[in-house]
Amino acid sequence: MAKKKVSEGTGMNVVTACISTTLMLVLLGTVIFFMCFAHSFSNSLKENFTVTLMLDENITQHQAYEIQSRLRKLPCTRSLNYVSKEKAQHVLAEELGAEQTEFLGENPMPASFELRLKSEYANSDSLSKLLPPLQNDTLIVDVTAPQNLMDSLNRNIRHISLVLLVLSLLLTLVSFVLISNTIRLTIYARRLMIKTMRLVGASYGFIRKPFISKAVTIGLISAFIACAVLAIGIFYLIKYDPEMQALITWQTVSLTAGAVVACGLLITWLSAHIAVTHYLKMSRNKIYTH
Repeated sequence: MAKKKVSEGTGMNVVTACISTTLMLVLLGTVIFFMCFAHSFSNSLKENFTVTLMLDENITQHQAYEIQSRLRKLPCTRSLNYVSKEKAQHVLAEELGAEQTEFLGENPMPASFELRLKSEYANSDSLSKLLPPLQNDTLIVDVTAPQNLMDSLNRNIRHISLVLLVLSLLLTLVSFVLISNTIRLTIYARRLMIKTMRLVGASYGFIRKPFISKAVTIGLISAFIACAVLAIGIFYLIKYDPEMQALITWQTVSLTAGAVVACGLLITWLSAHIAVTHYLKMSRNKIYTH
């Protein structure tokens, strides 16, 4: 009867450990997901920054093609768009709410190139190397870039990334403490057996093995449940706002799932190892009074 009660108590401890570990991994996975999402979102914003190069009104088609070829070869170029004089006039007319026929005389708008940068080049250091050669080109009359907006965005991204990093580290520490205590409770009920096995000559490794295996199994099951919960959350997030699908990449999902599984396995393994070692080194008197 006593054995049955111990078994039932151990079973309840295992269920409790699974639930507690799952909840902590869901919270940890949520923070990791938003860190990855913030990175994708910031890259998306950076890749929308446009450097505009106004061309000389007397430029020939051949010269424009040469500039285009040179710009496409730049390592910072993500995309390049040519805006003709006619298209520029049409865009200006739409912005002013006027008809093109209202413009008197020749078309005042110059042809231009719109250069979109790769995200890693959307910063002041890269622009300081990119812009001077373009500004010195006699066929390019003006080069404009949203440098202030770029700097402001990069500062905000650094601050947000730092906050998320600190939050994830704190949450990892809290997760470790809570999961460690939960795993320790599941091992507490078997502390007498641990000491008995030690007294009959069993090695530390032999005694640890079943407890660590059970803890790792708990971590694996909890990690899969946590991944399923996060996947459902991501599914409804995309369903609520379909535009999110462009920012929630497979890399983001894979990194989040991998981090959750890795944390689940590592924390439960380490917790079980520490807890079993604690009871192995405990004296006989403390084992009975603990």
